[in-house]
Amino acid sequence: MILRAEDAVNTLGVTLAERIGSPRYNLWFKNVTRFEFLGDILRVWVANPFIGDWIERHFTEELTEITRGLAGAPMRLSFSVDPALSGAAAKRQSDRQAEYVARHPEREARSSRPADVVGRVCPLPGTLEKFVVGPSNRLAFSSVESVVACPAGLYNPLFLHGGCGLGKTHLLQAVCNGIAKQHPNLAWRFVTGEEFTNEYIYAVRHQQLDAFRHRYRNVDVLAIDDAHFFANKRSTQEEFLHTFNAVFSAGRQVVLSSDAHPKMIGHLSEHLVNRLVSGMIVRIDSPDLQVRLGVLRATAQKLGVEVPDPILNHIAETFRANIRELEGALLKVVALAQLTAQPLTLSLAQRGIQELVRHTAPAIRLSDIETGTALFFGLTPADLHTSRKAHTIALARSVAMYLARKHTTLSYPEIGRFMGKKNHSTVILAARRVSQMLQRDETVAWTTSAGQRQMNLAVLIQELEDQLGHPASPAGAAPDDPPQSRAVV
Repeated sequence: MILRAEDAVNTLGVTLAERIGSPRYNLWFKNVTRFEFLGDILRVWVANPFIGDWIERHFTEELTEITRGLAGAPMRLSFSVDPALSGAAAKRQSDRQAEYVARHPEREARSSRPADVVGRVCPLPGTLEKFVVGPSNRLAFSSVESVVACPAGLYNPLFLHGGCGLGKTHLLQAVCNGIAKQHPNLAWRFVTGEEFTNEYIYAVRHQQLDAFRHRYRNVDVLAIDDAHFFANKRSTQEEFLHTFNAVFSAGRQVVLSSDAHPKMIGHLSEHLVNRLVSGMIVRIDSPDLQVRLGVLRATAQKLGVEVPDPILNHIAETFRANIRELEGALLKVVALAQLTAQPLTLSLAQRGIQELVRHTAPAIRLSDIETGTALFFGLTPADLHTSRKAHTIALARSVAMYLARKHTTLSYPEIGRFMGKKNHSTVILAARRVSQMLQRDETVAWTTSAGQRQMNLAVLIQELEDQLGHPASPAGAAPDDPPQSRAVV
């Protein structure tokens, strides 16, 4: 039986209350949710993300079954927050909801999404309006604008890559927010590569592959953040390849981000790489001064403080690697001023970021380190990605890992993924080995097409650093000795 949308909403509420019981319906749905039928999507509007998350985890099966009966066909669920629902009644209800969750902790611990859910409950913070555009990211921003305006158009798939903290996640979230705003009838899904992997493993173990595939292959826009997480995971890669093919073949949009170009992600299948490079690939570079100042001004506005231009200029000139460093530096300066009840002055800012500056160096891209090191040893970047243990390749690989750890903000696992290594311990050992050789002032030898070469390792490192445009630090400085929090293991 197919009903009009208004009748279907009323029937849904009555049937749901009968199915789950009035007490639970009154607690989780009455006054704090409303339903809206949009084609083959049921949009569930909720008062806040917590309610939406609880409903998604515990009542998706009931909602799916009821809507299938009402609409005469399977329907997808989409969750969104409606501030209009968060009135006085919702605030009173939240206390009872908190008590209920406290009495039922085992239910809150469930992490599966066994049914057909589209989109996310929690609002995604990244929007096009909030993104600061400059020469370093203008092409990426324009590509995202095009995808939002015309999904599954010219830029499909769209693959964004670049270092940490450059805005890739922000832009993927902006795609989803833009789709929700400009194309409300389209269903989207935003997940990280790790989330996709974990959901796939759960589906395999609990025999829910059909539901998993239906959930991912029936969206209009699929956004995968941190796609490099698929490296070395053959089964997940195969599943994602089939998911990609299903979405793409249906004329729908795929958007991805990674810390490296698809061809530079270690141990991705050739079929998957070919799929990822078949569309628009855009690299986001380190932010230029214009972008850094724009980010700082936006951050200051978000913090509700007026920061003098000399302070903004000083921070922007000091921290050039990524957006997160900039925001963290400004936050520290503002916090110092507020905690010590001092005015925001340049001298206070200089004191506030002094500790951060000691661990900050001019940005060098990992791809530059890899290419420069390979050329120095008469190799290609691809040689460093292999597992070959030939002396020259092993030496060049170790030197590249040492320099990457020393001159980038990437963690050991991130460096390992970029260079085709499965285990982050390989990077740790390589960096430590080179550091110890520097401390012993050793000379190294290697073979090139022109014959044997040898050089003092400290001199070799200094030459490479000069080529990369970075001042060398004292011989023997160990990149694996910074505070432990830097190494994300």
